[in-house]
Amino acid sequence: MEQREPRAAAPGADDEVKALLDAGRLVEANTLFDRVVSRVPPGADRWARSAVLVNRAKLAWRLGRIPLALELAAEGWTDLDGEHADDPAAAQAMLALGYLLEGIGNRRAAVDLLRLSVRVARRADAPEVLAGCLQGLGGTLNFRAISSPPELAPGIFAEARDHLREGLALTRDPQLHRALLGACGRSLAGVGDLPAADEAASETLRQAVEAHDRWAEAVANWVLAVVRRERAELAGARTLASRAVAAAEAINDTSLLLRFSLDLADICARMNDPVGESAALRRSVAAGRTATETLQEGLAQALEQRRVAVQAQRLAVAAQEAAARDPLTGLANRLGLERSAPALLESTTTRGRVPWLVLVDVDWFKDVNDDAGHAAGDAALREIAQLLRRECRAGDLVARWAGDEFVVLLGDNEGAAHDVGPTVAERIRAAVDDHDWTMVLGTTRRPTVSIGVAAGATRLDQLFAAADLALYRAKRHGRNRVEVEPAVGVGETV
Repeated sequence: MEQREPRAAAPGADDEVKALLDAGRLVEANTLFDRVVSRVPPGADRWARSAVLVNRAKLAWRLGRIPLALELAAEGWTDLDGEHADDPAAAQAMLALGYLLEGIGNRRAAVDLLRLSVRVARRADAPEVLAGCLQGLGGTLNFRAISSPPELAPGIFAEARDHLREGLALTRDPQLHRALLGACGRSLAGVGDLPAADEAASETLRQAVEAHDRWAEAVANWVLAVVRRERAELAGARTLASRAVAAAEAINDTSLLLRFSLDLADICARMNDPVGESAALRRSVAAGRTATETLQEGLAQALEQRRVAVQAQRLAVAAQEAAARDPLTGLANRLGLERSAPALLESTTTRGRVPWLVLVDVDWFKDVNDDAGHAAGDAALREIAQLLRRECRAGDLVARWAGDEFVVLLGDNEGAAHDVGPTVAERIRAAVDDHDWTMVLGTTRRPTVSIGVAAGATRLDQLFAAADLALYRAKRHGRNRVEVEPAVGVGETV
């Protein structure tokens, strides 16, 4: 793409990486990038951090490090979400992200973001930043014009030219000036002003050679080739286009290489040079294949990241569920009960029904542990948990409160009788009392349960306190029995 990658907001070392890339010194650029990629300037605010991250994503992209580029871009884009303050760094982040989106083929989003970067930079009253944003938008519009229908291209080139001229009047940065001037030369050629295009490109080339700026050199040679082609000076056009292609290869800019190769092929075809045309087309195909492979790798990386995210989400849910479940019995534990009770109580009272809580305590459990051992005691608790599940209804919440205490919070089941709490409690008591404990406990004294039942309150702590009073009476009156506490707390909220 003709837009030059943004340099604003980048720390000095990032600028050095970009300069090495533009000079075609890819190995050195890669080495330096490894040293700076993990460092964010101290004290950087949200916008500055976003700009640095997205700028580094572009550098990683040009270095062929696609997964890292995607990771950096996603993180920087996330920081950019929300309201955009009139902050120069916000404009710089949008500029860098727009460049990257154009590079991966998301052209509509790229132009929208680049236009937004210009508006933000203009409101921020930051001339150099605005110049960079205008170069990004103008360069991208140049490429858009080239791929547009012939009747639309001059209007798009004219808009690009106006943006680029404005940027030239604002900047004092030599590198940005070269980028703006070269891109403006292509716009001028696009609107038919070939003398002005030739002058702009020739000056860009002179400055680029002095500064060892291969990126600007590539663009300048390309524009000069286009001018020569339009003047039917095809031999000179072929030479200049070949130089542009070589420079684009040296700086590893796939977008430039693809565009320049196609123009070189067109010039060779007009010259009836099938060998040159074939060689240029092979370069174009290779560049297109690289771009396609880049997108495929990016898609694969995005898919893998999504898979990892889904897996992490599932693990988090599983961990959350495990934290709310008793490992011995598989019932909800105290945490699980406290999490789920409010919603169940609210649902019950909303339907005009009275909540019930059944508090179950195992009789003689200490004797079971002492006589049969703790392993047998654990087995007995598991058996009681199974009996509770069997005797309770699908909508009931069954939990192990602590030790040998269990809680059943009766759900909002259709058709439930008014005295459903005592009824379920009696079923539980009878099931435990009638259970054959021989396989679990042998001849050890078999356990029974004492149960306290309470209704009326719509807060778990109130229901539990009332049921606990009833349970105390059941224990005091001989165990293996059900006691019911009078209704309490009617009308209170969860």
